[in-house]
Amino acid sequence: MLITAFLTYLEHEKNYSKNTINAYRIDLTAFKDFCITEFDQEELTTIHYNQIRSWIVSLVNQNISNRSVNRKISSLKTFYNFLQKIEEIELNPLAKHKALKVQQKIQTPFDTNEVQEVIAILSEDTDFESVRNKLIVELLYSTGMRRIELINIKEKDIDFSKKVIKVLGKRNKERYIMLLSTVLETLNKYLILKRSYELEKEEALLITEKGVKIYEKLVYRIINMYFSRVSTKAKKSPHILRHAFATHLLNNGASLNSVKELLGHSSLASTQVYTHNSLEQIKKVYNKAHPRELN
Repeated sequence: MLITAFLTYLEHEKNYSKNTINAYRIDLTAFKDFCITEFDQEELTTIHYNQIRSWIVSLVNQNISNRSVNRKISSLKTFYNFLQKIEEIELNPLAKHKALKVQQKIQTPFDTNEVQEVIAILSEDTDFESVRNKLIVELLYSTGMRRIELINIKEKDIDFSKKVIKVLGKRNKERYIMLLSTVLETLNKYLILKRSYELEKEEALLITEKGVKIYEKLVYRIINMYFSRVSTKAKKSPHILRHAFATHLLNNGASLNSVKELLGHSSLASTQVYTHNSLEQIKKVYNKAHPRELN
């Protein structure tokens, strides 16, 4: 009952997405099952930290990454914060818990040449699928939006007169992003094709040739397929295009706060992940331009 009440709270009061709520459900159910199996205890309000620590140890022993373990414990901590809020418990058993150490992975973004090469390849054909795929690449790269945000765009979210697009981000937070003239051009071509094939019945902007809203695996497949032709980078995903968007803006003088707003981050800490490559660029400029280096 408490888990159900918590998930309802996340949906109606915190406006969390269905995917996020489902992740919480999975984590909490797994923890509850563990407590029943290991301690014959179904009541989660009387759990002690030592029992939670046993769960952490079991997760680590299953070779689950520290990052994933931390996410699961974060779900549990949020749940106990909720129980504390509704006065089901006095103290959160995870109040003093310290997250497991996680090695920061530096992801290498696509460079501008790689992006331009892919766009050039996609510009060679003018059929519906090619134009749509080009639009997907251009939208991801020019706005930095998340894959799920791209999928959920509706035609009505585009304001051609103001050259902006409305994006629905995490926790149903709306933001507006400027659209480049080149993107608007591709967008117009795509909408003409969409209507000529009588595929406009679906309110989603981006659809398949069958008139069905695009989905996450399809977007990943498109990005991976085209960037595999021009890039040798280990990871080729929609997120790397988001990474490229942020990095290239920072490299060209955009402020961290501006990039934060464009990405839809709630805090600067999230945006700072993208500053590594920008700092490397700054170092190169510094080393070339500083008077001491010029002597």
